[in-house]
Formats: sequence, C-alpha cells, structure tokens
Amino acid sequence: MINSTQVSYFTLSAYTDTRLLRYLYFIIIMSIYCSIICCNILLIMVICMNRSLHEPMYMFLCSLFVNELYGSSGLFPFLLTQILFDNHTVSASFCFLQIFVLYTYVNIQFYTIAVMSYDRYLAICCPLQYNTHMTSNRVVILIALTWLYPFLAIFILISLSASLQLCGNTINKVYCDNYSIVKLACSDTTVNNVYGIVYTVTLVVIVLAIFYTYLKILKVCLFGSKQTRQKALSTCTPHLASLINFSCGCFFEIVQNRFNMKHVPHMLRIFLSLYWLTCQPLFNPVLYGLNLTKIRITCKNIVFGKM
Repeated sequence: MINSTQVSYFTLSAYTDTRLLRYLYFIIIMSIYCSIICCNILLIMVICMNRSLHEPMYMFLCSLFVNELYGSSGLFPFLLTQILFDNHTVSASFCFLQIFVLYTYVNIQFYTIAVMSYDRYLAICCPLQYNTHMTSNRVVILIALTWLYPFLAIFILISLSASLQLCGNTINKVYCDNYSIVKLACSDTTVNNVYGIVYTVTLVVIVLAIFYTYLKILKVCLFGSKQTRQKALSTCTPHLASLINFSCGCFFEIVQNRFNMKHVPHMLRIFLSLYWLTCQPLFNPVLYGLNLTKIRITCKNIVFGKM
C-alpha cells in the first residue's frame, strides 16, 4: 500500500515530557481500558446467555459492544506503550492500520445507532408490523451491512491517503489521524478532499436521519397511551444519549482538525482529541446497563451468582 517515495515512519509530536507523571497517566489509561474490556464483555455475555434477550434490539446492542472492544483495542494498547517510552515514532504501515481501525470503529458506531433507531421506530410506531419487518434474516443482514460498508469505505479512504507523496512526517496528535497525514502531502489532494467531504456528508445525513426517526417516535408518544410513552422513554433515552455524546465527541475532533487551536491549553486539546475514542466505549455499557431493565436484572443475577 505504501510506495518507496513516501516516509517510512511518523512522529507523534503531541506527547510531552511527563517524567514521573507518565506513570500516573499510565495507571489512569490502563484503568479505563480494563473497565471498558470488563463492562463490554460482561454485557456481551449477558445478551448471549439469556435467551429472553435474543431479540433484534439486543442483537444490535451486542454488535455495538463488540465494536467498542474493537475500537478500544486500536487505541489503548498503543497509548499505553507511547506513554511509557520516550521515542514517539510509529511506522507508516502501523499508522495507516490504526487509522483504519479507528475510522471503521466510528462508522460502525453511527450505522449501528442508525439501525437501532430504525428498530425502535418499527417497535413503537408500527408495532403490528414489527415481526414482519424485523425478521431474524433481516437482523443478520443489517448487522453485516453496518460492518461491511464501513470497512469498504475506509479502505478506499486509506488507499487514497497512502498513495500521497508527503513533505513531512510529523503528526500533532497522540495517535495517527488521516486528516493530519493529508495535510502533509506535497502532491494533489483534490480526490482525497472530495472523498473526505462525501464521507463526512454521509455521516451527517445518517445523524440527521437518526434524529428525524426519534422525532417521529416522540410524535407518536405524545398522542399515545401512558404505557407507550413509558416504553419509548425507557428504550429510546439510552440511544439518544449515546448518539449525542458520540456526536459531540466527533464534533470536537472535527473542530480541532479544521481550525487553529493553539490558544487552547495543550492538555485540553489532547483530552478533546481522545474524548470520542475513550468515553464512548465506557459510556455505552454503563448507560445501557443501567437503563434497560432486562440487561440490568441479568447483570445482577450473573454478578451475584443467581443465574
């Protein structure tokens, strides 16, 4: 993928000499990573072991939790290694691999939330047609599409970036970022920019479609029975909270990439660049585990050995 005219490694310049604080950062990052692994694996086990949770909504949730593990594994082990060592260089091949993992994680996250909003729309707005539309085969197809399409789209994005001739090899981040690499290019980046715009607009359309779906659900709830409103609130609140949290994190990252943020404190810039990749995998298990009754009860049964 990478030809001989390109650099062989990249330097991540956002790391600073933390000296003794590096061990504190290491413990904090390690604690977050362990919490993400434990919480997501627990919820995957809960859904797989309890037959009453073998419903479309929980299958989509299981796919979401698997994606959290996938995305976290593309970032946290790398961060932990970089914190402990003074040499913050990474090979070009590994850098593009990390970009592929992180960007596919983001896409799968948005598409899975979109599919979940469609599932909730059918369950609340068209309950009599739900079993007809949301069959087992359709669930499998939707989950497969939420994974396969991002893999294809990001593969094309990485291929375009990897073919560029670069004038430098310094990335002002603590992890590899596609936009930072494109900014280093000496060659024409028109195709990259057009594809990037299409890619971004597609995600924006997906987010708007999700919000539109929930507005339709809200409209039904306003004119529905008390039981309908309670069902909608209990199942849709976690989805909306997850979407808003992740969208805000992505917005912080886009703003930081596109605008000069030198006036913002260095540590705050690092936190904002990591927020969308670190908080969501920890936020989702807690959110769904606390708000969805079936998952909460099954978790208690597993933890306290009642199952």
